[in-house]
Amino acid sequence: MNYTIATLASHSCLQILKGAKDEGFATLAIASKDRALFYRRFNFIDKIIPVAEYKDIYKLNTELKKQKVIIIPHGSFVAYLGEDYDKKLKLPHYGNKKVLEWEGDRLKQTEWLNKAGLLTPKLISHPSLINQLVIVKFFGAKGGSGYFLAQSEKEFIIKIEKFKGEKYIIQEYMVGTPVYLQYFYSRINKQIELMGIDRRYETNIDGLSRIPGKFEKNIDFDPTFTVIGNFPLVIRESLLPEVYNMGERVVAVSNKIIPSKGLYGPFCLETIVTKNQKFYCIEISCRIVAGTNLFITGSPYTDLTYGEPMSTGRRIAREIKEAIRLNRLQEILD
Repeated sequence: MNYTIATLASHSCLQILKGAKDEGFATLAIASKDRALFYRRFNFIDKIIPVAEYKDIYKLNTELKKQKVIIIPHGSFVAYLGEDYDKKLKLPHYGNKKVLEWEGDRLKQTEWLNKAGLLTPKLISHPSLINQLVIVKFFGAKGGSGYFLAQSEKEFIIKIEKFKGEKYIIQEYMVGTPVYLQYFYSRINKQIELMGIDRRYETNIDGLSRIPGKFEKNIDFDPTFTVIGNFPLVIRESLLPEVYNMGERVVAVSNKIIPSKGLYGPFCLETIVTKNQKFYCIEISCRIVAGTNLFITGSPYTDLTYGEPMSTGRRIAREIKEAIRLNRLQEILD
């Protein structure tokens, strides 16, 4: 195959490039110099370009274009390249770059999810209105870093001090089970697929739950929500119709509000399931998420569809391969 699948050497790079190689593509990783040696361990990566910093990818636009590179974005793109990377990167890019504006703005996210008929936590419009437990979240892809809890305006003012200049939302804290729904929407066959389900392991909030109650009163530190890993989940089969329905509604609304192609490819609805088995969507990620790394050889849900190992990374590559076969590649690149 004449095309090369490329991505930044971080986040879900291994899964993406393994899947691309399984589908017959050449593969390329752009790696920071201190990590290049690590990525050389994997023989499914054909070429590694070491860079001083990830933003140096912009200097490679001309070189990579000659190699017929297709870029697969993941969570590290916004984190390391900046929110305007979609304008600076001049390479064929899988997925609609315009969804980044909606993903990066938490108020727009909520508008989108509500238009799709999804339940969402209540937003608190001003710190003076805090009269319950809330979670404060910052804009952009940060893997939960910096999120904090507050129960009053006074507590909020103290904690927000070290985040001056950061954009944030104040969201009702939902009590329930975190359930992260990994989807893939194909522009080629117009179908939604459930690729897997996970929950995150966060430091230090998950560690706090292991402290015996008799010691808790002597502990004086705040929970944090930085993601360090993921657990696989299988949910009750009776919940699956709503899971598929939510994904389909989110895609349908995206086609109306996000020009010109809406949302397609991998995405994740990050939800809390309450005691009455209702899904509340707390965030949407409009790209491959790190939780899909659990399923490099497939998940229970991809087994139902494919009967062969199918990661999200491989599903992306198969979509690209099918688009090439049908002469429809430009429909899925931006």
